[in-house]
Amino acid sequence: MSEETNAGEKALFFVLGAFMGAATALLLAPRSGEETRKLIAAKAREGADLIANRTREVAEKTSSYVEKGKEVLQQQRDQLSAALEAGKQAYREEKDKAKL
Repeated sequence: MSEETNAGEKALFFVLGAFMGAATALLLAPRSGEETRKLIAAKAREGADLIANRTREVAEKTSSYVEKGKEVLQQQRDQLSAALEAGKQAYREEKDKAKL
């Protein structure tokens, strides 16, 4: 029976401690509930704006890198095409020389 009483006392002390902690937190809170909610909402908006701005910046940088990549790829294609054409021309010239 002493174990049941001991467990009951522990539960009672736990509940009393929780109530005392909640009361202390309410009394010592630096802001009212409304002010705290407004602060949380403002910080959430700031966070959302920051994420939107960062996302936009990343999208712009990515777009810039994609455009630069396309330009480099086009330059490589042009150089390869020119080299291929020069090789064909050299082949034709050598072929014509061999016929003579």
